[in-house]
Formats: sequence, structure tokens, C-alpha cells
Amino acid sequence: MPTTRTARRGAEVPAEAVAPLMRGIAVLRRLTEADGSLALGDLERATGLARSTVDRVTLTLARTGYVRIDGRTVTLAPRLMELGNAYLSSIRLPGLLGDRADALADELDETVSLAVPDGGGIRFVHQATRRRAMSLRFRIGDLLPVERTAPGALFATLWGAGEWQAWRERRASDPEGEGFPSLPKRPCPADDLFEERVAAARADGWAVDDQLIEPGLLALAVPVRDPDGGFACVLSVVSHTSRHTAQGLREDLLPRLRDAASAMERRLRDAPPAGTSPSEGALASWTTASKQELGRGFVESLARGLTVVTAFGDGGAALTLSAVARATGLSRASARRALLTLEHLGYVTAEGRDHRLTPRVMALGYPPLSRTTLARIAGPHLSALAGRIQDSASLAVLADDSVQYVARAATHRIMDVDITVGTRFPAYATSLGRVLLADLPPADLAPLLDHAELRPLAPHTLTHRTELEAALERACAEGYALVDEELEAGLRSIAVPVRDRAGSAVASINVAMHSSSRTIEACLEEVLPELRLTAGHIESELHIAARFTQVPLM
Repeated sequence: MPTTRTARRGAEVPAEAVAPLMRGIAVLRRLTEADGSLALGDLERATGLARSTVDRVTLTLARTGYVRIDGRTVTLAPRLMELGNAYLSSIRLPGLLGDRADALADELDETVSLAVPDGGGIRFVHQATRRRAMSLRFRIGDLLPVERTAPGALFATLWGAGEWQAWRERRASDPEGEGFPSLPKRPCPADDLFEERVAAARADGWAVDDQLIEPGLLALAVPVRDPDGGFACVLSVVSHTSRHTAQGLREDLLPRLRDAASAMERRLRDAPPAGTSPSEGALASWTTASKQELGRGFVESLARGLTVVTAFGDGGAALTLSAVARATGLSRASARRALLTLEHLGYVTAEGRDHRLTPRVMALGYPPLSRTTLARIAGPHLSALAGRIQDSASLAVLADDSVQYVARAATHRIMDVDITVGTRFPAYATSLGRVLLADLPPADLAPLLDHAELRPLAPHTLTHRTELEAALERACAEGYALVDEELEAGLRSIAVPVRDRAGSAVASINVAMHSSSRTIEACLEEVLPELRLTAGHIESELHIAARFTQVPLM
């Protein structure tokens, strides 16, 4: 019978553990706990590592795109979410059940979540939130204590003596719940009260959180069972005392919550089996590059170890050592050492020959990054672009028949284009607007142009619809728009779209300049390639961030 191995708190470090990987993960954990950003000196103190080690680790993480270093500050970058995405992809729950949770949230007009257990805590892996002044939501990946959540009481119904003992030890060592920084501090419920709630959940098949996390918050939860009869996850609805009482929440919503859970269980039963063989060499970019290519400060064993985590996102829930080695391009010995290290730290479990990621992987940057916006993603890339070309760069989205600037990087020229975030301009007269209008389906574009007032704003503004439609056709075919003195005399700009995972243009970026600073030919030869390169960088991070979370445009 296969055995399952899990890391034990305080367990001795295996002799074959990869020390640089352990240090890199420690840095990522401290950055996550600090909400995504720390000064290098603070990071040194928080990890207990030597400054030279912190420098090498952060430089390596920056080279892999997982952090950014701005002066003496280290900040988590959206690309780091590919580690958490690997776990979410491997368990398949967001992909299989996320649309059902979204539909239930629409039906109930309440926030709906999917949760999984993580030792004595839970982590949410999917959320469908409601937009209200008082928004009820948690960050995807945050660790919450079982005793203060509705899903936690249900997961505890499956505990054996070992899990109960570990929970009591944790409570004794951390009575104030300081190990759960995402929650507001408040007195914890007595142990016997949690045990009573678990007993009730076992008898009823549901659990309720009546303001245990914070005053005013209510939650009702039911299990979603996997085809083998265990808990695949727990489905919960979160509301507020201004909308429901705890009893009213149960009476009004429990039947619909159970119906949704049953539909999810059918989806799990009918789903095809998960794959177990990732593409050969698909993740080998950091493992095959030479030391000369990557730089003297690059810690190869750290990058390789993190690459092992991402292998699970391509291959499925469980991978053998051979499958991991194939996917990463590592030797079996190197892959084995990385898996052994990750298992010791609690990010991997092993059952026989199969290895699986654990929910703890979500603690590597996912909670703070799950709230990122497109504007935040684009900001560093716009700054880099503006620095290279010495002209201002901007990101904008379509707002009715206007474009609204949502991110901007200005230069320090004496004569510069002075536009602030939040500014709106008519879309038809701007390069930013043209590429966005050009991407609209005809059924959406026609009524927008019907209502647009094509006024002459500058010497060369297009004011005839046929001329504008021809310009939009060119922008669609060429993938860019160049506008010369149509918004303002002396202003020239060129823009390209930023596309989401489905290929739709959700935003655009441009470079604006005085017409005397560059000819049109220079814009096409010098600026356009840089714009396209920058758009590619933004899209790459957007696609990672938006794989399992909603990324607001602003």
C-alpha cells in the first residue's frame, strides 16, 4: 500500500536538501508576509540571511522575473503567480468548478468561494465577489485558521487524532493567532466551542461562521465531494449582517448551496482524468542556459528548484520524478533533490512514486499579487520604455467613446506631453483610442460611432466617418495606430494594443511626443518595435495574473 510523506514542523533538514532553494523560498515568504515589498535591509533582518546572500537571491529572483528591484526595495512581480497557478492548475478545481461558483454568486447576489484545507488552516482557491461599497472577500491563497471559518469546521470533521493534536499545539503556541496576519486580531473562540461546531457540522453536513472572522461577517458552507467520497473542496457563501442573520442565511440559501454543490460533484465525476506527463523540456529555459548567459550572481539551483514547482501546472495533479525531470530539463538527481527540499518545506507531498503540490505553494506571493491591476502590471514596463526612448508612455482603456489614462510614465524633458492618470480624450482622435476601436466587433463599433461627435480638435482631425473607418481598418490590419496632430497641434503619438488571454484588446499603450522631436518614419522604425516589445511584456504578466483571478483594468 502506498505511503504518504509530508514535512513535519521542526523536522531535521535532509542532507540532500538544496540550501539556495530554501533561502529563496524564505525570501519569497518574507516578502509575501510584508504584503509584497521590503527594503533589502529589512529583508536581511526578516530572513536572518547574510546581506551578500540576500543580494544573490534577489538578483536571481529578479532575473527569473519573480521580483523587481528598485534601488534598495524588492517587490514581488506578477510573474511569481505562475507558482500558485501551477498548484491551482494541478488540483483543477478553479477550472472545473469556477464557472459554477460564478453563476451561484450571480444567482444569490453574494460572494461565493471555494476553499481547500492546509493543515490547521484553509485557503480560498476561487472567489466570485459582488461589487458593493462594503465588499466581502479574502485574498486568494491567504491562510485562515479553521476555528474561525465555516469551511474549517467541515474540514475538521475529517481529522484524526494527529490532526487534532497538531491543532491544539498550534493554539497553545499562538493563542492570539499571530500566525494568520491576514485576519484582524480578536480573541479566539474557546477550543471546546470549535469542537462543538465540528460535531454539529458532522451531524448537519453544513457549517456556519457567525461573525467569527470579524463583526458583521457571516458565512455558510457545504462540502463538495470528489468521486471517491472525500472532500474535493468546500463551497461557501459570504454575506453581512446588514443583509442576513446567521439563521436566515441558512434558511434562505442552504438549499441552493447544496444544489450547486451537487452540480459541482457531477462535474467532477464527468471530468476526464488529469494528465500526468508534461511536455518534454517545456520549462527548461533556466536549466539549460549557461552561467555566462545568466550572470555571475545567478543562483542556478534556486531557479531550477522553482522551475520544478511550475512543472505541475503543465502535467497534472501528480507527477513522478521522471516526469518532473523531463519537463524541467533537469537530471534525475537534480530533480530529486529539488523535490526532496520542497517536500521538507511542505510544498510537495509524496505518495509512492507520485508527487503533488500542496496548498502551501499559494503562500509564495499569491495573496498580495492576486489583487493586482493592469495599471500596476504595466507601470514598471512603461517606466522602462520611457527611459529607453526618452518620451512619455501611457496605458489607457476604452470608456464609452473616450479613452481614459490609467497608467503613465513621464520623462523629464523641458518640453513634454503633460497628461495625468484619469484624463479622458475622445477615442477617435487618439492613437490609444484608434487601436481599441479597431478591435471592436462591428456590432459594438457601429452604435459607438453613431453617437460620436467627430469634431475638429486640431489641424488634421478626421471628422468624416468614412475616413475614420478606413483609419480603423488600417490599424486593425497593421496592429498599430499613428495619429499626427489630430488631438492637438504639434502632438504626435503611436499606439499598440494590449491583449488579454482570449486575444481581445483590453487596453492600449502609446508613446506621445512633440512632432518636431521625431519624424513619422522614426516613430515607425525606432518607437514601434519598442512599443510592441513592451506590450508583449505587459501581456505576458497579465496572462499569468489573470489565469485564475480577475485583474481589474484600473
